[in-house]
Amino acid sequence: MSVRTIGVVMNGVTGRMGYRQHLVRSVLAINEQGGVTLAGGGKVKLRPVLVGRNADKLADIATKHGIPDHTTDLDAALADPDNLIYFDAQVTSARVKAVLKAIEAGKHVYAEKPTAESAQEAVALAEAAAAKGVKNGVVQDKLFLPGLLKLKRLIDGGFFGRVLSVRGEFGYWVFEGDWQEAQRPSWNYRREDGGGIVLDMFPHWHYVLENLFGRVRSVYAQAVTHIPSRVDEQGNAYQATADDAAYGIFELDGGVVAQINSSWTVRVNRDELVEFQVDGTHGSAVAGLRNCRVQHRSATPKPVWNPDLPVTARFRDDWQEVPDNGEFDNGFKIQWEGFVRHVLEDAPFPNDFASGARGVQLAELGLRSSAEGRRIEVPGL
Repeated sequence: MSVRTIGVVMNGVTGRMGYRQHLVRSVLAINEQGGVTLAGGGKVKLRPVLVGRNADKLADIATKHGIPDHTTDLDAALADPDNLIYFDAQVTSARVKAVLKAIEAGKHVYAEKPTAESAQEAVALAEAAAAKGVKNGVVQDKLFLPGLLKLKRLIDGGFFGRVLSVRGEFGYWVFEGDWQEAQRPSWNYRREDGGGIVLDMFPHWHYVLENLFGRVRSVYAQAVTHIPSRVDEQGNAYQATADDAAYGIFELDGGVVAQINSSWTVRVNRDELVEFQVDGTHGSAVAGLRNCRVQHRSATPKPVWNPDLPVTARFRDDWQEVPDNGEFDNGFKIQWEGFVRHVLEDAPFPNDFASGARGVQLAELGLRSSAEGRRIEVPGL
């Protein structure tokens, strides 16, 4: 079996997601398993070229993982013809300029979401990639979570009948940074640096809703900055100029209504950090990151509202776990393998820059809805 190696320029690996999920758990994990298996039986290994602004951090990561190629010179990395793919996990505000450079250099581009801070820029990236003829993709990792894969299995099997509604709860408490260190970088709370939970999470909700339930037709959202002052990584207080919570209602094709709360200011009283409840005429399901529980209409209890008597039954006991029925690999790694196959053998990869632009559009319209206090229709892109 032949084994080929291609260069992958990875910009932004000093950040949490770029390092853990994309470098360690995807690219390096792919190499450890022997590479990406192609349709013809060959294998492809990935040679990461680490790029960033901090030479010391890059050198530390490279030494730790035995990676010979690292540089602060993006142009030099893009000039190497052996580097076929450019990957971007930088802060959102730096993404468009770097991605356009990579497209101009003729590299196939894979990027974290959101692909841009505005729908206009996101569409421009998609158009630039199409004009240059380079393959392009955007990270849509939640589609590959075990819980959502089980939910997709239920949808495809007709379990729900007609889907009526979707309720999503996402979030956790991010410490303010004064008496306990914050779990998220401070730029997340500065709008001028591309921060805000709407821009971060609405692109996720868009591709989840679009792929599982139907096109988003309208949005009504309330974006809030609940905690106006935080403390950054250097111990300095700063004003939070971006939203840290958002409460959205989305109308989908077929009259399905989705309500999703996103918050970095909520204490978790759920089984998982994100949960989606789907209610249909024939059954309901609650899916999280890994697990999924169902209740069919034939097994639905008949509760009666009576505040004068204590509830003796546990409602959660009336739900049944959906079995795994298979092995679930890391979602980021699965997408990397899919994009490599897309580049090298034109395998299908629907999560392209155009779909990423629709996610950015939804975030933009969500913020506009919040500012104007009204429901806004989502035009097609």
